[in-house]
Amino acid sequence: MIVKRSFILLFSTLFLQITASCSSTKNTSAKVFKSKVEASYYDDKFNGKKTASGAIFSNSKLTAAHRTLAFGTKIKVTNTTNDKSVEVEINDRGPFKKTREIDLSKKAFMQITENKNNGVLTVSIEILN
Repeated sequence: MIVKRSFILLFSTLFLQITASCSSTKNTSAKVFKSKVEASYYDDKFNGKKTASGAIFSNSKLTAAHRTLAFGTKIKVTNTTNDKSVEVEINDRGPFKKTREIDLSKKAFMQITENKNNGVLTVSIEILN
């Protein structure tokens, strides 16, 4: 009986340690939403204007516009050419050019592009939350 209780106690302790270590690791899984789509960035003339979510737009923040994703959705946008990525939050509607999937703030766009003179990138989009 004592051996059985000791075994149960040891097993319970190990289980709790494993569970605690697993829950403290960051969940890096993301759901691929779209791949090989076009992204562009906002013109500076939109700075200070209200977005569709009610937030004031700033090209110096990591935000984006999408036609259907909910406001507040955090996404990872990856440039398919160089594999650089950036995490942004959806706070506006757009883009209004049908061939484009997403409009990024200038800060977000410049973090993943290599050619600062080109205003369009091919990207993949993953939903983080």
